[in-house]
Amino acid sequence: MKTRITEMFGIKHPIIQGGMMWVGRAELAAAVSNAGGLGILTALTQPTPQALRDEIARCRTLTDKPFGVNLTILPSIKPPPYAEYIEVIIDSGIKIVETAGRSPEEFMPALKAAGVKVIHKCTSVRHALKAEKVGCDAVSVDGFECAGHPGEDDVTNLVLLPAAYAKLTIPMVASGGIGTGSQLAAALALGAEGINMGSRFVATQEAPVHENMKQAMVDADERATTLMFRSLRNTCRVFKNSISDEVVNIESRPGETDFSELQPLVAGVRGREKCIEGGDIDDGIWTVGMVMGLIDDIPSCEQLIERMVDEATAIINNRLHNMAND
Repeated sequence: MKTRITEMFGIKHPIIQGGMMWVGRAELAAAVSNAGGLGILTALTQPTPQALRDEIARCRTLTDKPFGVNLTILPSIKPPPYAEYIEVIIDSGIKIVETAGRSPEEFMPALKAAGVKVIHKCTSVRHALKAEKVGCDAVSVDGFECAGHPGEDDVTNLVLLPAAYAKLTIPMVASGGIGTGSQLAAALALGAEGINMGSRFVATQEAPVHENMKQAMVDADERATTLMFRSLRNTCRVFKNSISDEVVNIESRPGETDFSELQPLVAGVRGREKCIEGGDIDDGIWTVGMVMGLIDDIPSCEQLIERMVDEATAIINNRLHNMAND
């Protein structure tokens, strides 16, 4: 499968591991890259820019294949030192950056001057077009099925991907709800030139999360997520458990939601310590997509990628070809 995405990033297969908080570490990124995809380190998982520098160096001991770094840019009262993280990314010789959240426009001059390819994650056609306008090399278009923040438009990939493809000139990657070879083939048919997977890579042998979380994803179906922060217009898709149910119940009360009441429940440190590391899948918030309904095993990254590519290739070359020529 040769696409503009495989050519741009120097990878064998058009499969990208999306940046995930607490999960996008060297062992997972290296495993994906070694299997022919594109692994991604998550910059803000590292507490300081120097820690990111060390993690990049650690990843290089695990793979000699291309990998990138994700930087999610969000408004906050006390924002992380984004410019310092960008400086580390450039100084470390990283040539692929996945941005998400706010527009990366302010960082584009430095990234482009350093020869960095930028792929921006978008949840709407208008945001994808803005990313193209500010100089991004590609976009990752994230449908409503995705884990984390799907935006506020609630448009699924079956409509969002062809709508974006019709207006973009830069290559597009399909993101959200993808975990099988048939979906890879479908994404390509809808105009994408690759796919981005987060949740599916969490349920792999190399993912640095507790085995209870991986097994919960195998056991769950496509209905096992919920949407919180809708009242705040910051919608987030997470695993449905007692904590997320409590959050949704608080939001359903009449009147304006007081975030201070939600904060102890949704704290990222709680989710990391209790769920991702501790293995108690019900005592914190953790993001996951509807793709859980398609996950029934915990393979290695290599097994997963090879299986998906084989399945997609067989569908394109055999089933669809035969249907078109009957």
